[in-house]
Amino acid sequence: MSFDGVYSLDAVTLMLLCALVVLFLAYFRNGAKTHVELNFPPGPTPLPIIGNLHLLDLKKLHLSLMELSEKYGPIFTIKLGMMRVVVLTGYETVKDALISHPAQFAGRPHIPIFDDLMQGFGVALSNGESWRQMRRFTISTLRDFGMGKKTIEDKIIEEAHFLIKVFESHKGQEFNPTIQINAAVGNIICSIIFGHRFDYDDQTFIFLIKKVDENTQLVGSPMVQESGNPNTYFHETNLVFTIIDLFGAGIETTSTTLRWAMLLMMKYPQIQEKVHDEINTMIGSERFPRTEDRKKLPYTDAVIHEIQRFANIVPLNVMHSTTEDVNFKGYFLPKGTPVIPLLTSVLYDKTEWENPNNFNPSNFLDADGKFVKRDAFTPFSMGRRACAGETLAKMELFLFFTILIQRFRFQVPPNVTNLELTSGVGFISCPKYQNVCAVHR
Repeated sequence: MSFDGVYSLDAVTLMLLCALVVLFLAYFRNGAKTHVELNFPPGPTPLPIIGNLHLLDLKKLHLSLMELSEKYGPIFTIKLGMMRVVVLTGYETVKDALISHPAQFAGRPHIPIFDDLMQGFGVALSNGESWRQMRRFTISTLRDFGMGKKTIEDKIIEEAHFLIKVFESHKGQEFNPTIQINAAVGNIICSIIFGHRFDYDDQTFIFLIKKVDENTQLVGSPMVQESGNPNTYFHETNLVFTIIDLFGAGIETTSTTLRWAMLLMMKYPQIQEKVHDEINTMIGSERFPRTEDRKKLPYTDAVIHEIQRFANIVPLNVMHSTTEDVNFKGYFLPKGTPVIPLLTSVLYDKTEWENPNNFNPSNFLDADGKFVKRDAFTPFSMGRRACAGETLAKMELFLFFTILIQRFRFQVPPNVTNLELTSGVGFISCPKYQNVCAVHR
């Protein structure tokens, strides 16, 4: 059989193949040339169409990016399909971008699926004047409804009573608390938006909680009387998407952190007991802890901070974009460049944390056992796009955590021999293992 017989090609197919080869060569040559001309950060050579996706573990994208930073440095370029993205890693680099250049890195990239879904409204993924006005309004409204004040603190403590009853009903037996914790945290948001809480067995409420769990987003709040102004950003559509943001940010992140807290306390019972002893000594068991007690509980405060650092629940951060042409650390980033300020690289920065892969509350304690703040502690991100509900989240975490530890000892279920600290797949890093045993003290 002849070579021609096996591999014969018609003229059209041959011409298409030749054109394809030329396009491939032009793609690689022009791609490299563009990087040099624009002085873009270095990065792995992309393939046509898929970019660098073949180099990335999409289930653990933040870990792939950490590995690439070891090769290409603290600022590098990757292509996610056809989209070219700049990745910032390490505390100093991320801080330089988000704190020293806050306006230039305050944008959100235009990603078709989110543009179609959110239509440019809300707080989390919006841009320009709409974002500025809705964020300002969101923060002021949350404050008006009691964020950071005794009003909200009382609602959290009231909700803790209901959560305790659910935990007690299991009588120390193994159960999955995910829905109940989501509902407890969700009721705080509901008390702000709707003015009342929902029972944990309310099917409409549970449906909402499950949908939030499936569709995690960020921040929001209510509407002003400006419907007569055709240029206003305060209209019903923006209100709806702002509330969606508020539910996404206000439920999923805090409840996930609390689930990590229970998992870590089961994994490290000696730390759990030290927390309980401090609470029992400084507060006792006759009343619930309050926000004002935080200063009396330095070890407990350090444990909560280390839970947030170690859990790293938003490992990629929410993607940013440049709002104008930027010269940053010797590179040129055109307006609209998508940017990932990688939170994992900050919370696990080896130059900022001793043994960052280990759970260690001493990261937030000095030699005398007093609580110390750490600049690289940035679970809420930093700069102009930092979480608008940070104050509320901190209060919820402190009160729910201390009240639960005060009342229960969390134990590993008897059939579990090796409790792994692994996370599932998703934008929010949830613990894979869900079940707990909550033994009443």
